[in-house]
Amino acid sequence: MPRTIFEKPDAIALVAEVFRELGYEGASMSNITARTKLSKGSLYHFFPGGKEQMAAEIMAHIDDWFVTEMFKPLEEGEPRAAIRTMWETADRYFRSGRRICLIGAFALDETRDRFSNAIRSYFQRWIEALAGALMRAGLVSTEAQALAEEAVVGIQGALMLARALGDEAVFCRILERLKQRLETALG
Repeated sequence: MPRTIFEKPDAIALVAEVFRELGYEGASMSNITARTKLSKGSLYHFFPGGKEQMAAEIMAHIDDWFVTEMFKPLEEGEPRAAIRTMWETADRYFRSGRRICLIGAFALDETRDRFSNAIRSYFQRWIEALAGALMRAGLVSTEAQALAEEAVVGIQGALMLARALGDEAVFCRILERLKQRLETALG
């Protein structure tokens, strides 16, 4: 039986989980309707541009969340507190390694070419926001940039490894080591 959805954000959340499970190419309209229990009519009402519009709006939704919850605090907040919060936010958002990064997954397949600007912007903003916080906390630019890149790569890699091994604890351990690495660098 089709599910009743009254708001577009509800549909975005449901479709995002299908893309997380099946990837962009694997998420056919029939798979999306079956897994979300939304009718094709409802999907086309919210996303008249079809699957490509769904993916674009999901990425914009994810980006908006990260801007509010992680990037702006790193850019505007007290740097050490913002960095501590970044680790908690990443852990919560990725549910301790149980939830893949959809933008990261899109970056790894042919979807990358379709949404290259959005994917690039997401990762650049994260690295720049973290590097900026590290510099405001006292690190020199080159070290801050290197550590920011290492942290973002580490988080993404930890997600992939946790999923590949079926072991969420991998994500938690790596996140903790990355956190310790930055805290040590900050003194």
